[in-house]
Amino acid sequence: MTLNELKVGESGTIKTVGGDGALRLRLLDMGLIPKTKVTVQRVAPMGDPIQILIRGYELSLRREEAGLIGIL
Repeated sequence: MTLNELKVGESGTIKTVGGDGALRLRLLDMGLIPKTKVTVQRVAPMGDPIQILIRGYELSLRREEAGLIGIL
């Protein structure tokens, strides 16, 4: 399962962070590291982007980027 498959209000724990090079490093720098709990808070009306709660702050990600985050 990936982060973009979670529904609003659902939570999960990050298992893997995909992507290549700079994109992967940017996701890790934003706090999306394995064993971190995330909760989907909102989804934009057209479905992109999604807003998550991670480590006490809100973060918006494109669905494409959220698809790179593996969830337990």
